[in-house]
Amino acid sequence: MRILIDLPPAQADRLREKATLQGVSPEELARAAVADLLATPDADFRAAAERVLRKNQELYKRLA
Repeated sequence: MRILIDLPPAQADRLREKATLQGVSPEELARAAVADLLATPDADFRAAAERVLRKNQELYKRLA
């Protein structure tokens, strides 16, 4: 699938600079950034998971 985005010139320049520093193309850097964003759980899920882990911390210790 191909998605095209328009970046303001300043952002495009910054993307190129960061990509050069990483030794990758701007497209590869943008693809990696999107992949990271999509792989990261959203804040609500993260908060719920942390709450459950805190709530059951003692149980987990006894089961270990």
